[in-house]
Amino acid sequence: MVFSLSFITRLAGLLAVSLLTAAPARAQPAEVPAQSLGLVPLPRQVKAYAATYALPQKISLYAVSKDELNVAGLLKEMLAPLGKIVTLTTNRQQAQITLLTAPTSHPEGYQLVVDKAGVRITAAGGAGLFYGSQTLLQLLPSRPTATTRVPYVRITDEPAFRWRGGMLDVCRHFFSVGFVKKYIDFLAAYKLNTFHWHLTDDQGWRIEIKKYPKLTQISAFRKETLLGAQQLFKSPADFKYDGQPYGGFYTQAQIREVVAYAARRYITIVPEIEMPGHSVAVLAAYPELACRPGPYETWTKWGVNEDIVCPTEPTIHFFEDVLTEVTTLFPGKYVHIGGDEAPKTRWQESAAVQELMKREGLADVEKVQGWFNRRIEAFLESKGKKLIGWDEILEGGITPGATIMSWRGQKAGIEAARHGNDVVMAPSGYLYLDAGQNPVPHSPNEPLMIGGYLPLAKIYSYNPLPAELTPEQQKHILGPQANLWTEYITTPEKAEYMLFPRLLAVAEVAWTPAAGKSYADFLPRMSQQFARLDAKKINYRVPEPLGLDSTSLVRQGGKAVVTLRSLVPGSQIRYTLDGKLPDETTELYSKPLAVPLNRQLTLRAVTIAPNGRKSPPAEILIK
Repeated sequence: MVFSLSFITRLAGLLAVSLLTAAPARAQPAEVPAQSLGLVPLPRQVKAYAATYALPQKISLYAVSKDELNVAGLLKEMLAPLGKIVTLTTNRQQAQITLLTAPTSHPEGYQLVVDKAGVRITAAGGAGLFYGSQTLLQLLPSRPTATTRVPYVRITDEPAFRWRGGMLDVCRHFFSVGFVKKYIDFLAAYKLNTFHWHLTDDQGWRIEIKKYPKLTQISAFRKETLLGAQQLFKSPADFKYDGQPYGGFYTQAQIREVVAYAARRYITIVPEIEMPGHSVAVLAAYPELACRPGPYETWTKWGVNEDIVCPTEPTIHFFEDVLTEVTTLFPGKYVHIGGDEAPKTRWQESAAVQELMKREGLADVEKVQGWFNRRIEAFLESKGKKLIGWDEILEGGITPGATIMSWRGQKAGIEAARHGNDVVMAPSGYLYLDAGQNPVPHSPNEPLMIGGYLPLAKIYSYNPLPAELTPEQQKHILGPQANLWTEYITTPEKAEYMLFPRLLAVAEVAWTPAAGKSYADFLPRMSQQFARLDAKKINYRVPEPLGLDSTSLVRQGGKAVVTLRSLVPGSQIRYTLDGKLPDETTELYSKPLAVPLNRQLTLRAVTIAPNGRKSPPAEILIK
């Protein structure tokens, strides 16, 4: 039998169609809830799938450009604790991880894709590549594994704000270069991009200025430190001191080292040199800058000191000399001049200040600070820098180019934005992380701290864009910043206790648009971060059990039913009903508690984390 060529061709086509129809189609992986990834801060768009990519122990990483190579080097360092050995390759087809530079809608935005071809991070520049890498790290286990399963994802992300800051005060208590770098790592891990370094205050001057060596010989040290909580003292007899000289400073070489460390992680450092207030440490070394004769000493108390520098030409020349050296050390755009809590008592008493007011036509002594600030601002502008200060600088009048850091609530920030000034929102009621984490003031179950109560939920609720501003005015809100003042924070371990897990809420406030935030959604994602904090040996505060509040209490059949929940995966909840403090030996919570309402009692409970550390006790009075 003979078949024509056309018949054979048609038959082959039919067979091919038949085979394709008979073969099962390769289904796309099913989507799974993005919540299961546990990412903090929450990315803008996330798709997650029920499939994984096997990341081997030995990883080839593709990077070519300068930014790609910088991030590749950081990834290599960050993957090493997970047992991964990373080598660079210029062969994109052989790479398990690929870093690519390409135009995106935001300079800090990125796209992260994990599929059968591997891991690809695409961004406009190094910052986006770095943030994509931090997201990738959160997709990996917190401990080493030979082969790591990475979930298939497609993430498109960018930040809500340009300024996402964290401040560390190193004046009240000094922190080593090593801890300052660790603090920068904390910020970088959660996509914060600005480190505000509070370097000078009444209790210590912490930066080497070569023209004024007495700043580090004298001003950097105080003779002793106050014991106890100053705000609770009622008379001079209550003040007690440790009798131990205390201090320290950073050399200019150390400053450059930290600046380079931060820049590699796409973090800008904003140095703060306090003026004219909070300057008694300066007067200890250079008393001739005061309005009245000394001597002065570096302060041993906390709070506000009436002794401040006098606004004379020698003082302005001193700060110009200081800022000349500071501006060469810090390449960022901003220099913070403080400007807060500057009492004018000494200025009102000063003949030199009265003469200045007459010469400059200043009717109000508060306006003298505005004159002083404008002199400093003009000098900073000559060095290519922008002035930023605490919101008190508004009171003396500011130029259109000055930036305000609003800390006494949002009112000053709103006023400044309405006038066209840029604003960083750092209200103490929402973003001062030295405030307490326990509703009981100065609780004996917490370390000594300044007081107040700033729980995780309140931080998370904060929106840096005031509704009172128009959309055009809101453009002047650069972003939020959390501050860590250290009057009562004496060690790195205590700093970590105050920072975590609250810094995770700060990160989401700064990165995720308010419309995309949900506290109920945030908590389980945050919970997945504790294992990562453990792996990094971070001394976070273990959260108390949830459920010990009046809104959670259910009354039925003459009983109060209490349902407890821990935010730390793998933890235990231990409780007591007899008024004693719970610990490892007390009752283990395993199911909702039904407590009779025929008598009054106190239910107390603690979380015991897998690492053995305990939360402070939470409690509720049941009656």
